[in-house]
Amino acid sequence: MPRVDATLADRLAIRDVVETWANARDSRDWEAFRACWHDDGYMMATWFQGPKEDFIRVSQEGAARGVNILHFTGGVRITLAGTRAIAQTRMTIMQRGPVDGVLCDVACTGRFYDFFEQRDGRWAIVLRQPIYEKDRLDPVDPGASLSLDQAALARFPEGYRYLAYLQSQAGYPVKPDMPGLTGPEVERLYQRGAAWLAGQPVAP
Repeated sequence: MPRVDATLADRLAIRDVVETWANARDSRDWEAFRACWHDDGYMMATWFQGPKEDFIRVSQEGAARGVNILHFTGGVRITLAGTRAIAQTRMTIMQRGPVDGVLCDVACTGRFYDFFEQRDGRWAIVLRQPIYEKDRLDPVDPGASLSLDQAALARFPEGYRYLAYLQSQAGYPVKPDMPGLTGPEVERLYQRGAAWLAGQPVAP
């Protein structure tokens, strides 16, 4: 059997974690999901920011009360630096829920920006920070009439404006300054990624 190049093996291992994360979370396989993270792993999202164990707990609680969120992943760009890496993965977050009494779907497209580290031979996520690029909202029933509160909508960045609108109505405190396609927030994230690859620590 031909030998697999070490760099290729690292890339395949990282991609496997990225794909397992989405599949395991959406199928509620919490042990497989937990294995995607290092013990100090930290999740940043519009509706939650905190340690991975707290993220698992609130995800379980949300699933139990009917919160409907799915994740689709696409191509992965991986930058390796020894036992550290940054993985950028095309993704779409889809959430279904009531908006002003009308059942709606939101689709938010962007990238997962993941800080990876290999510890004891295992690649896993240290920090996941999504980048929210654009989103849209559609009534599940195409004949339904929907009128949004424009002032409430304008409180959130363009990249996840409709997602935040739905999540706010579901009772979640939505973070108003997450990275988008352009702007100072995403530039700071790129700087943190470069620092991580250079060996510096990363904080949430």
